[in-house]
Amino acid sequence: MIAAAVLATAVGCGTQGIQISEGSPDYQGAQIFSERCAGCHTLTPAGTEGSANRSQRQQGPNLDQRTESMSDVLFAIRNGGFSGAIMPQNIVVGADAEKVASFVAKYAGQDVVQQPAPAGATTTSTTP
Repeated sequence: MIAAAVLATAVGCGTQGIQISEGSPDYQGAQIFSERCAGCHTLTPAGTEGSANRSQRQQGPNLDQRTESMSDVLFAIRNGGFSGAIMPQNIVVGADAEKVASFVAKYAGQDVVQQPAPAGATTTSTTP
């Protein structure tokens, strides 16, 4: 229990606890994300709130509010994000990077609201 308190303090901006079942194949990715990415990124299923304080430059994107593909997450991990200016390159590597990318791709974007299509855009009438 002390280790969890130390970890939450060490990551800076806060963690709320992983919301993925330990038996889930996504749990390890969530755990690694919580350990390595919580200081800068918010992602509710990992229990992280790193982007809660937007006044600090080192805050990464709020991943609850944007969707990500696995290939984009792997690119960001390997290259230090998309700008290469803030995120450390290779913050996780190998199988751990794959687990984090899979987890993020599956759970990111949960707060994204799909905009309705324009009227008539989805009509597929076959009336002559």
